Amino acid sequence: MAKGLAPRIGLLTEHEMFTGFPLAAFDELVFGGHDIREQTTRDAALEVGRDSGSIAPELVKRLASDFRAIDRRVVTGSAPNAGKVITQMATPKVQRDRRTLRSTITRLRKDIESFRERERCDRVVVVNLASTEARIRLAAAHKTLAALDDAIDADQRTKIRPSLLYAYAAATAGCPFIHFTPSNVTLCPAMRELFDEHGVPYMGADGKTGETLVKSALAPMFKYRNLRVLSWLGYNLLGDRDGFVLQEGDNKASKIDTKDSLLPNILGYAPQTHVAIDYVASLGDRKTAWDYIHFEGFLGHRMHMEFTWHGCDAILAAPLVLDIVRLVDLATARGETGALTWLGCFFKSPIGVATQDLHQQWHALEAWVRAQG
Repeated sequence: MAKGLAPRIGLLTEHEMFTGFPLAAFDELVFGGHDIREQTTRDAALEVGRDSGSIAPELVKRLASDFRAIDRRVVTGSAPNAGKVITQMATPKVQRDRRTLRSTITRLRKDIESFRERERCDRVVVVNLASTEARIRLAAAHKTLAALDDAIDADQRTKIRPSLLYAYAAATAGCPFIHFTPSNVTLCPAMRELFDEHGVPYMGADGKTGETLVKSALAPMFKYRNLRVLSWLGYNLLGDRDGFVLQEGDNKASKIDTKDSLLPNILGYAPQTHVAIDYVASLGDRKTAWDYIHFEGFLGHRMHMEFTWHGCDAILAAPLVLDIVRLVDLATARGETGALTWLGCFFKSPIGVATQDLHQQWHALEAWVRAQG
């Protein structure tokens, strides 16, 4: 897009409501990061293109030098207590890493700070795009920063997931943090306290890209017309590494938690619900969701509605990340701190947001835009 090789469709920040808005231009964005696998960004783009046809090989070829530049800015990540299904995707070097939790945080923070200095960035936004981690039962160690620090210093790995360490590193490096996955421990109360202590903005959790996006837009219709939803069942099929990781029961449970909490919040009551997620390797980067809605209308007559959503995972998620990064960058430059609740429309489980109604969340974003003048 910065080179004029692709249209800017699918990006909210390219909507007319942002005309003249002082957002970072695409050619001002510099990408780097951490990875526990060994795959170049070029090969990843070709893989997605083969799976879904969404990225043309000719485009990848024309951007070869850009991919090489990004790869030079990607360093080895860390994955302590990531769980079996994620750990098996990591390189032997990552699997053998025996650093303490505190020293891991220190290394990650130094990586972020080195990237900022080397690339001469005005600001750095850290986005968690890692695979969905297995959930952890929140305990005393997750409620206050002091208790969390004690657990980290004692190297209590069973209370920690890798994403929490990255969030900790971001907060102490003064970088806003976007939690794009459903992992429940990443922005626990103790971590929010850390971000508040450092005056750094954050937001999450779990990017709203497909079936849940449709649910959050459609469910209010039943509420507005006083049609009673009796049951809402959703079946999700997906491939790629996302689907592979979600084969694991505890990892899948984290995802289902964020997908299944939406309807009672919007409707004001709890219909019978079911969310199923199945891995279908042949789908590659594509995903399909089929939803069945049984509802009751005038004179108690029962009716039903069905919808099917076919999407390409990378094509749905990537523009959200770009939108959020541009918006968070501007908010940070203007001194905002804490949970950026006006970003709620981008997430399945938005922190600090009372409503799951997409329309109300959209109005909150509009209000923020108007307030920026």
